[in-house]
Amino acid sequence: MLRSAIIATVLAVAAPATAGNDPVVVELFTSQGCSSCPPADRLMHDLAKRDDVIGLALHVDYWDYIGWEDEYADPNHTLRQRAYARQGGRTMIYTPQMVINGQHDVVGAQSRELERLINAHLTAAPEAEVVAKRSGNEVTVDVTPVELPEGETFDVRVVQYSPMRHASIRRGELAGHELDYANVVESWQVAGQWDGVAPQRFLAELTSDLPAVVLVQRVGHGPIVAAARVK
Repeated sequence: MLRSAIIATVLAVAAPATAGNDPVVVELFTSQGCSSCPPADRLMHDLAKRDDVIGLALHVDYWDYIGWEDEYADPNHTLRQRAYARQGGRTMIYTPQMVINGQHDVVGAQSRELERLINAHLTAAPEAEVVAKRSGNEVTVDVTPVELPEGETFDVRVVQYSPMRHASIRRGELAGHELDYANVVESWQVAGQWDGVAPQRFLAELTSDLPAVVLVQRVGHGPIVAAARVK
């Protein structure tokens, strides 16, 4: 059960993480065609500054039909959001939505509930460890089990993102807005699958010089059990 935490009134002020815990992964499903998204997009700027959080903005394409095609949208982001919905027993997807460690979601820019969930995950017992190192465009990923359920399989996902992207929106619900987006996901690959039984090493080739993170996630868009920035 999640434990309640004292909630900071400013998102950028966070409770310290338990020593050794991985950062918490917060995925924001957003769109340049969504008039409700800018407050959540601004929260992502705050999340991007934190060491104890990996914030990722996944732009979706299902609002493109209302007048503006999101230039950062990827249909695979929509598929990932739909998979989370199925996993959580939901029939609808929406923007803006934040998904925390692949397990819990927050509607819109609810910073207090988001902070409560982040703190709960920061203080939870670790299930696995991951270390990722970069040499040129090659990444070496080492995963180690700590306390994982038996019989599960995990995807080792490597994600690259742009720390900042700008958009001049000319049509749609946000016509006339000049907006900056933080940590925009640009590429996504699965380096391999891990049975979680023993330590294992994976290799991946990055597609660009952009920064990268590694997510260890139960197959089927289940919980993210470990995450790390590539160093």
